[in-house]
Amino acid sequence: MKTVLLVDDEHAIIDALAGILEDEGFRVVTASNGREALSRLEEGVPDVALVDVMMPGMDGRELVHRMQADPRFRGVPVVLMSAVPQSILARDGALGCVDFFHKPFDLWQLLARLRQLSGMEPG
Repeated sequence: MKTVLLVDDEHAIIDALAGILEDEGFRVVTASNGREALSRLEEGVPDVALVDVMMPGMDGRELVHRMQADPRFRGVPVVLMSAVPQSILARDGALGCVDFFHKPFDLWQLLARLRQLSGMEPG
């Protein structure tokens, strides 16, 4: 079973996406911000991470930066999501993710991308 690290500060989004991902055959580990996500990474390396950009404490961009700086987590593909357009977020430099989904996003496209990145067969 492939594992997704799901990071978002909105509990409704976590609950909805975690349920959908689990129904689609993923194991889901959740965190409500970047600091909590780093703790979850210490517990086990996921196959893919789905991370909100705008979060208090440590945002998604900082989390991606820290993951890339650590050889244990550098290989984890990160998909960022945000209500803020990617072009605006990238003004300060590259986001460091393998993909970006603008909220609200097409759920089926997101699921297909997470399957692809995690190495899960389409189902």
